[in-house]
Amino acid sequence: MKLALIGGGGVRAPEFVRGALAFAADLDLQELWLMDDVPDRLAVIAPLCRQIVEGAGASFRLIETGDLDAALREADMIVTTIRVGLEAGRVLDERIALKYGVLGQETTGAGGFSMALRSIPALLRVAERAEILAPRAWTFNFTNPAGLVVQALHEAGFRRIVGICDSANTAQREIAAWAGLPVEAVKTEIFGLNHLSWTRRALAQGVDLLPRALADDAFIERTHLRFFGAALVRRIGMFLNEYLFYYYLRDEALRRIQAEELTRGEQIQMMNEELFARLRACQPDEVWSVYHAYHRRRDATYMAYAEADEARRSERSQAAYADIPALTQSEVGGYAGVALRAGLALLRDRPLRIGLNVPNQGAIHGMQPDDVVEVACEVDGRGIRPVYVGDVPEDPYLLMRAVKRYERLAAQAILQRDRALAVDALAAHPLIGSYPLARTLLDAYLEAHRPHVGAWH
Repeated sequence: MKLALIGGGGVRAPEFVRGALAFAADLDLQELWLMDDVPDRLAVIAPLCRQIVEGAGASFRLIETGDLDAALREADMIVTTIRVGLEAGRVLDERIALKYGVLGQETTGAGGFSMALRSIPALLRVAERAEILAPRAWTFNFTNPAGLVVQALHEAGFRRIVGICDSANTAQREIAAWAGLPVEAVKTEIFGLNHLSWTRRALAQGVDLLPRALADDAFIERTHLRFFGAALVRRIGMFLNEYLFYYYLRDEALRRIQAEELTRGEQIQMMNEELFARLRACQPDEVWSVYHAYHRRRDATYMAYAEADEARRSERSQAAYADIPALTQSEVGGYAGVALRAGLALLRDRPLRIGLNVPNQGAIHGMQPDDVVEVACEVDGRGIRPVYVGDVPEDPYLLMRAVKRYERLAAQAILQRDRALAVDALAAHPLIGSYPLARTLLDAYLEAHRPHVGAWH
């Protein structure tokens, strides 16, 4: 089995490789290709990945390349995690949004649209080459904004692509930990869109554990639900995706982000520059400790502005060193865990229930069959089938419909490079909602990212 990681010079690649080690035997993994078109980064990340593989005594080959066709040729599974424009592009996305008084977040609203401007054309090229060189492969896309990207690729005619996001399965992990159960013992019912989803049931042996979990103050405090406050969570009565923070607490989120000295993108840019400089300079036996400290620090700062408690923010920032332990499959988290579990289910017929971004196909009432939604799916050797949800509460449904309207317009605007459609899309987004503002944002983003997006009509 050949696995291709497109974006293999990214800072998360070493964690993906650690995850692949846990699944290698069951997948019969023979080759793991790290492909990246930024050679300086690949030259730093690939040796660290090789050190991890060799230290584990793995039987598969690790191959780095800048040649997309070589990485894709006869691949059985493809994972895409790219960032066109690197961290500098993210900084522009966030700062331009904040300049005009709207949320600067890379996947939500204006910032998400700008990232899609760059992501979708690049991934279209990957999909076109994969269809020729690896027609039987499934592609798992983690490139943000993941749901909008997959919507656009499906509308362009590519079907064997699935959106993955670790946050879609957070409720399952958190409720299983709270109940002292294995993760696979909890079956969640998820509905929504990428970074806009709700979990309304969590079943274990036929019993819904979610109401009891939400009634427990300790459960809310130990999860990201504390960002929303217990009263709001209980009023809604569901486990909330953390990105709903930007919708349910929009004004507060904007105020806190504006109050930060640095945007999240600027933080990541500084951390990444420091990481690559240190990795280039350190001794081989220091590489993992440098990377591990970075990884812990980055995780600790994720959505830190959503923490109202300064003491908790400080506590999150404390990172501890660890050796390179072997992971079991159940310990593999993040996008790697989602992709590898789903890939194993498809390629080796290991039945699995997991949250993914796929066409609705009638799962959620009121959504179109080809609307890409975030929903629990049954996955096995026969394919991927969304779990039936039926009717959903009106408030989430109306928000889903509004954001999906934006996504459909945005996908067509980017595929057609059409300014008028793009303005319609941005104006339709609940976090923007203004035609003059939409035109201003679009002009600013097209100008800022001209080297990557070219001329539009």
